[in-house]
Amino acid sequence: MKQVSILVPESAVMEAVADPRYMFTAANQFLMSAGKAPLFEVELVGQNKEVRLHDGVFSVHADKVLAEVKRTDLVVIPALFGDMKQAVEKNQDIIPWIVQQHQQGAEVASLCVGAFLLASTGLLDGKKCSTHWAFYNEFRETFPQVEVADGSIITNEQGLYSSGGANSYWNLLLYLLEKYTDRDTAILAAKYFAIDIDRNNQSAFAMFKGQKDHKDQEIKQTQDFIEANYQDKISVDHLADSVAVSRRSFERRFKQATGNTVVEYLQRVKIEAAKRSFESSRKNINEVMYDVGYTDTKAFRTVFKKLTGLTPIEYRNKYNKEI
Repeated sequence: MKQVSILVPESAVMEAVADPRYMFTAANQFLMSAGKAPLFEVELVGQNKEVRLHDGVFSVHADKVLAEVKRTDLVVIPALFGDMKQAVEKNQDIIPWIVQQHQQGAEVASLCVGAFLLASTGLLDGKKCSTHWAFYNEFRETFPQVEVADGSIITNEQGLYSSGGANSYWNLLLYLLEKYTDRDTAILAAKYFAIDIDRNNQSAFAMFKGQKDHKDQEIKQTQDFIEANYQDKISVDHLADSVAVSRRSFERRFKQATGNTVVEYLQRVKIEAAKRSFESSRKNINEVMYDVGYTDTKAFRTVFKKLTGLTPIEYRNKYNKEI
């Protein structure tokens, strides 16, 4: 039997506790229906026997408290809700327990922004991690020693698993199910739960919002200018001159403040504008391309696919219902 310990942290997202329990208990039923023995022993584990979530709207009764679990095979860390710093602080007692279980051979999987709790253990230092795209900047600032797997839905770092945003965690659960059982069981679960089993990128869902949570006023001024004039030809030299900073210093400060190079930032702003146009207008690919300042079709398609995971046509067909 595989011991699966689903944590019930303070400030957990209720669905991210219930869904992995549902997945692994349903997997036992699938296995028994196929004439096989059930594989998973699933338990909810909390700091206390009862954990109240979402301001007391939900109450979760844990099967065991931390001290009662001496050894497990898989630790699942659900997504957290609200302020991430406060959520992690509320769960400080869980951190050494996770470390201890991993040192004893347990694998650890974080769902969505549960990555903040996993990263707080130090186990991810020097490794890659997936999390919700909307929290990339906060995660990078909080854990500079961890590399964000930009756009990825599933990341596997030597038995430390993490997933992308929101419902992407279902893809990680299917991945783990296939690892512990077989492809047929995972496919059956994917069909039962209506999940795309091979989806591996969350870039198409990401919305780029200029990274302005910094104190460099000259860089913010530059960001505002780029966002207002993205359709024009903008050179790095011109941007540096506009804030009276040398090009070398400007590029260094821009990267430090935003996490992107100037060229990357300009590309993201242009592609975000293109996405909005594809979603809400009937313009063709070339019209949108010219509107956002591209004249090279190949370059536009390449950058669009890189940032969204989809071609312009695929994106328009997916999100524009008027076509």
